[in-house]
Amino acid sequence: MKKVLIPVPTIHFDPSEVTIPWKIFSSNNVSVSFATPDGGSASCDEIMLTGKGLGLLSGILACSEEVRQNYEDMIKSTEYLNPRSWKDCKVDDFDCILLPGGHDKGCREYLESTVLQELICQFFEQDKLVGAVCHGVLLVGRSKRSDGKSVLFGRKTTSLLAQQELAAYRLTCLWMGDYYLTYPITVEDELRPMLENPSDFIPGKSPGITRDKMDDYTAKRLNNHIVRDGNYVSARWPGDCHLLGFTMLEILQPKAQYVSCT
Repeated sequence: MKKVLIPVPTIHFDPSEVTIPWKIFSSNNVSVSFATPDGGSASCDEIMLTGKGLGLLSGILACSEEVRQNYEDMIKSTEYLNPRSWKDCKVDDFDCILLPGGHDKGCREYLESTVLQELICQFFEQDKLVGAVCHGVLLVGRSKRSDGKSVLFGRKTTSLLAQQELAAYRLTCLWMGDYYLTYPITVEDELRPMLENPSDFIPGKSPGITRDKMDDYTAKRLNNHIVRDGNYVSARWPGDCHLLGFTMLEILQPKAQYVSCT
């Protein structure tokens, strides 16, 4: 059985970016382990889970009903209730690591963790599968090789787009302040200088406002977008997570018959 590690911060991880891959992996005979800073409990961003405070924008910005239902199952699962600590995670114990995102300020401990950055470097060094979405791509980008360059130097990637991040901020800042700005600089703007060539950042054909679903991931619709470069797969935002999860599953189990999880 293949084994996947999903590290998360103590608070404010995005529920879609964790729950969707968890559901895909656990429904398809892949073992999932969670990890938190100290091996204690973790909780998602409640605004993203419930949509509370987002008003009419909740249908676009908050997670889907499918995710809310699966999230309740996930947080009762044995693997979620028994996480490892980040420092106790060893690359040899896993076939794959998935780095989800989240934008509220509680994610900074995760995005700035040198422990996770070192672990990510080891996954790249051993050419094991690495998946990342949204702010999780920033954590990957901040992981430095022995030559001081990002592990993404020389690779192609995508991430949360600056236009997505700034649109969410501008639409909500009057009543939510800087909730949607994790840092003063956007993910895309910090990430691009880490790459070898400007063309290595691939934004996709549209800014992405339509979320994919369990039953249509194979269609690879215009509004959904991932980038694969060898054993590294990246996605922009929660709306790309079914495509991300199933792409990773196909790499882990290339000849398997998959359960759609609907």
